[in-house]
Amino acid sequence: MNFNLKKFFAIVMALCMVFCMVACGDAAPADNGDDDQAAADAVAALIDAIYVQEWTEDTDAQCAAAKEAWDALTDAQKELVEGEFADPDYFGRDTGDASKDDPRNADDIGENEILVVSFGTSFNDSRVADIKGIEDAIQAAYPEWSVRRAFTAQIIINHIQARDNEKIDNMNQALERAVANGVKNLVVQPTHLMQGAEYDELCAAVNDYSDEIENIVIAEPLLGIVGADGQTINPDKEAVAKNVVADALAVSGYSDTAAAAADGVAYVFMGHGTSHTAKVTYTQMQTQMNTLGYDNVFIGTVEGEPEETACENVIEAVKNAGFTKVILRPLMVVAGDHANNDMADPEDEESWISMFTASGAFDSIDCQILGLGRIAANQELYIAHTQVAIAGI
Repeated sequence: MNFNLKKFFAIVMALCMVFCMVACGDAAPADNGDDDQAAADAVAALIDAIYVQEWTEDTDAQCAAAKEAWDALTDAQKELVEGEFADPDYFGRDTGDASKDDPRNADDIGENEILVVSFGTSFNDSRVADIKGIEDAIQAAYPEWSVRRAFTAQIIINHIQARDNEKIDNMNQALERAVANGVKNLVVQPTHLMQGAEYDELCAAVNDYSDEIENIVIAEPLLGIVGADGQTINPDKEAVAKNVVADALAVSGYSDTAAAAADGVAYVFMGHGTSHTAKVTYTQMQTQMNTLGYDNVFIGTVEGEPEETACENVIEAVKNAGFTKVILRPLMVVAGDHANNDMADPEDEESWISMFTASGAFDSIDCQILGLGRIAANQELYIAHTQVAIAGI
């Protein structure tokens, strides 16, 4: 018996346990706390089983089993679901209407394909506005090409599939689909922010298909080439800096950064951060903000890499600069898990809004939970990068 088959049988047993406990609970006395917890634990195990980065032949069945078992729980039992990764929010959190999305996994591609590759997000509204927004803009700009989608995070793909029954291709599936459809010219457009670890992995995956597709070109991510040091900036970084600051100003009702600064307002843009050498990109973005004269704009990262972008260091920088009001916003293509939880969750004492509040240094801290991908001017940058790639074929 191979490993996958063992796992499948374990899932089937857990699923049977859930239905048995729920059925028995209907006739049991009101005090059935142990049975409720056991049913919740069985569902948590099913969720943990699909919280993985590797797709297998069992994945589709596992996703279906987890959702079916969740649906069989009572509301009280759902609140008890807790595993290594599982919690009630996995299926229970409302992140918007998934039916508004388009997985772009159709065949009939033709000879020319633009494969838009994203890390992905399980936040439905953000996926529609940020990722689908980019894809739609590229398709409108190049109607003679077929735009398709791939996500690199299998964990997210599984989450969306289990919860919303929306199937999104991973990289291998999307590339196999291109081969099966006879694609001759493939442009891969990453929606990634920069040339970091995920970009490197994308390039490696695409290179494996270089003998199966006649022409493959990988376009630049949003911020373009990384550059040698923290002072290196380029037109892409300048454009994104102007675009995101302009949007943040519009949302908060200021005409320009000077007007916001006069009112004591600082904007803090929170990126992800990385140990990859591309982390210098965040320093470059701070350099770019300074070069543009945006003295009340600060760059931070969830991971605190580079060091000056750690939350506590950004708090000190904003405080020392004399600003008394803070507006937090993600420096991320998608306003997903990090934006909603690491940045804006007031119930999490380690979130940025909680840490800024706990510092006691500011009169107000507000959040704009909006990704870079929904900004039309940023979508135009992706279109321009795609055009360069097409010209290179």
